[in-house]
Amino acid sequence: MSDFTSEFWNLYIAVLTVLGILGCGVLLYTQSVHKVSAADAAAGKGVGTTGHVWDDDLTELNTPMPRWWMWLFYLTIVFGAAYLFLYPGLGTYAGKLGWRSAGQYQQELAKADEAYGPLFDKYRRQDLKAVAADPQARAMGERLFLTYCAQCHGSDARGNKGFPNLADRDWLHGGAPEAIKQTIMQGRHGVMPPMGVAIGSDKDVENVAHYVLSLSGSNAADPIKSVFGKGKFTACLACHGAGGTGNQALGAPNLADKTWLYGGSADTIMETIRKGRDNTMPAFGDFLGEGKVHVLSAYVWGLSNDTR
Repeated sequence: MSDFTSEFWNLYIAVLTVLGILGCGVLLYTQSVHKVSAADAAAGKGVGTTGHVWDDDLTELNTPMPRWWMWLFYLTIVFGAAYLFLYPGLGTYAGKLGWRSAGQYQQELAKADEAYGPLFDKYRRQDLKAVAADPQARAMGERLFLTYCAQCHGSDARGNKGFPNLADRDWLHGGAPEAIKQTIMQGRHGVMPPMGVAIGSDKDVENVAHYVLSLSGSNAADPIKSVFGKGKFTACLACHGAGGTGNQALGAPNLADKTWLYGGSADTIMETIRKGRDNTMPAFGDFLGEGKVHVLSAYVWGLSNDTR
């Protein structure tokens, strides 16, 4: 990556840009040095041909471009040069005016916060359940969710492989309103270490996978393999508990229900045991601010709870 952040690429872009503009100017000049009067052009005098002839007498003349058209191109070159002097465009050169898209974005954010900040502050001072019951707050939370959360959890909040379903009541770190707010504010990092070596042979891993399936009453669980897998499941007790019901303090999922983050087949469970899993939920506290996170948390809580 250092090759793409060195000073060479800054100069490379700047030189190519300048050469491109100069090249356009040279091309226009070379096409305008041969001047032909309108009368001569009409009579075909002083005008060369490209050498292309069709139907014996249809000749393509090498007529210079119209002057007004060429001057328009010269104006675009002048405009481009002026723009690159005033604004960013030549490598890392910031422009005479010092304008930055990030600066404009921050100004727009400040303007939006000035307009909508008091409304979010009003809701921030309310209980999350009360906010979830407010129709206006719920509509605001939905827009926030579709903007910042739907990419992973889906527009219907039902998640995808590796991304939890937020519309049921199965929670990795707890489904209380404050727990949801903490997750959004601070983010989460869940790690399931590879456990294949700790469990034993490939056959042991297969047996444990079938035992895990049996915890939720799955018909896919082989009863014989489940019996052998139960003893090996002791390597998993520290996180998932004796009954496989999980531990929300650790973010360890409940294996005794039928909710699966990566899929509930025996092959998928064996893959998880052998390779482990590593999931990250980014923190949005600094990016959105507590007021927006409060409204968003209330909306997410209301997806799986009665807000009346």
